This record gives sequence, structure tokens and C-alpha cells, in this order.
Amino acid sequence: MDESEAARIALAAVRGEVGKAVVGQDGAVTGLILALLCQGHVLLEGVPGVAKTLLVRSLAAALSLTSKRVQFTPDLMPGDITGSLVYDARTAEFSFREGPVFTNLLLADEVNRTPAKTQAALLEAMEERQVSVDGTPRPLPAPFVVVATQNPVEYEGTYPLPEAQLDRFLLKLTLPLPSREDEVSVLARHAAGFDPRDLRGAGIRPVAGVEALAAGRRAVRQVQVAPEVLGYVVDLCRATRTSPSLRLGVSPRGATALLASARAWAWLSGRGYVTPDDVKALARPALRHRVGLRPEAELEGVTADAVLDTVLGSVPVPR
Repeated sequence: MDESEAARIALAAVRGEVGKAVVGQDGAVTGLILALLCQGHVLLEGVPGVAKTLLVRSLAAALSLTSKRVQFTPDLMPGDITGSLVYDARTAEFSFREGPVFTNLLLADEVNRTPAKTQAALLEAMEERQVSVDGTPRPLPAPFVVVATQNPVEYEGTYPLPEAQLDRFLLKLTLPLPSREDEVSVLARHAAGFDPRDLRGAGIRPVAGVEALAAGRRAVRQVQVAPEVLGYVVDLCRATRTSPSLRLGVSPRGATALLASARAWAWLSGRGYVTPDDVKALARPALRHRVGLRPEAELEGVTADAVLDTVLGSVPVPR
């Protein structure tokens, strides 16, 4: 068995381990694994109580990665995320105390509840994989992925994320409420003594690690993309720029994100090449946060996903 196949088997096992704690969110688990393979960040959207925090903690445990959580609030300061210089009276010197950003998986809970100054500090970490404290750049651990959450129904006291920051997220994943069957399964687990704070007790064990992710990233870079598929990605993104329902279409960065996630999905699916179906499967999570609806479209109840579905239906698929 070669390195690539071993890594794919290990990452497939991760989904099974996370499923021991989180029920019915297979799509979100796969999306987070894709983000780790692409070294991209993820925006999770879902109402409170759909296991966003448990999902990230379980994934970190199954991958032997460190994870930390920050609750974003209006009074959160940049130093609360990045860390700060602390004066040591014994040595009469300042030493750097690391903030929670120094981890592999950073859960930024309710990221849209903090003002622009703190958002800017997070943006540097996301884009540069480093933070600057007192003018000194400090590199972050590898891998480093931000998993940010926002509540889709509560907007009081929030600061809408600027387009420039939204564009830095590789994927936007929506976590729906569970089906009745899944919700019964959740309650059955709790009735049997499941404690979401005790992942070891839930039976989650590390089945992959940094080495598997690194091998997976190397394999993804070898996935072939035909010129016709490249053209299909570009045509989809260009079609959003002329959609009558959108004031903002997908940027070239969005096209590269769609391509990267489609290549990772193709590799996870056991193929060494990207198909148009791979592109279509990742179009909504890769692009939904990169488009801006016109006010009249919002008033009519049009959603970004609905517009993307129309675009997918209008752009010819290469054969």
C-alpha cells in the first residue's frame, strides 16, 4: 500500500471516529477534512445546539491535533486572540504569552460578534499563518485552520463580516437541524450516559495525524485537472458576475478555492482526476459566501444557494 492510499484510508476512518460523538453531520465532517487537506478555513453556520463545538473537538481528537475555542464578544481585544507581552518582575523583562490562536484547530465561536479591530487580527492569522505582536511576527503551528461559527437567525449586536474576510474562508458549511431519526439517536446516546465533554469515554481514538494530512496534501497536488474542467470552473464563476440577482459575483480567489476543494474531494473519492460532478458537488459550499445578493432579491426571499443552483443549471457541462 502506497503513502497516498494509506492516508486516504486513515482520513476515511476519521469520519467514523467523529460519528461516535456527532450524529448526522457527515457533510460537515467531510468539509472540514477537505479544508485541512487544502489548508483552508471554514465558516460554519447553524443555530445553537447542533454540535458545532463538539464537531471540532471530536475532529481534533481523531486527528491528534490541538484545538482551542474562543467565544467572540463585542469587548474582545486582539491580544485576547493573539497573545500579549507580559512583564516579568523577577527578570525585569517582557515575555510573550501565547494566545489561543496558537493551535491547530481554532474554533472562533460567533465570529461576527466582535468589532473590526479584532477581526483584523484574526484575518492576519488566517491569511499569513502568523500574528504580529508589538511589531514582531510569530508563526502559527502547522496545520492551522480557523473554524468560525455564526448564528443565521440572531443579528442583534453583530458585526457583519466584510467581503474581504469572507473571501478568506475556503468553504461555508451549513449545519441543519437533525432529522427525527438522528435526534432520537442523539437522545438515546445521552440516555445511555454519553458525556460530550468526555470524548475518550465516547470511544474516540486518534486514527490519523499530521503525517496523514501531509501525505494527503501531497497526493491532492498530483490530482489531474483537464483543460475542459478548468474552463468549467471559470465559466461558473464568471456566470455569477452577470447574474441579475447578485450585486457581487465570485472573485478569481473563489475560482481557485473551488478548484482546490474539488481536487481534494476527487482524491478522497479515490480518483486521480477531477470530474465536472466534483466541481458541482463543491460549488455551493465553496461559493455561497462569496456572492452578494441584490436587496430586491433578498426581499423576494432568494438565497445564495438558489442563485448558484440557477448558475449550475445554465452553464454547459463539459463532456
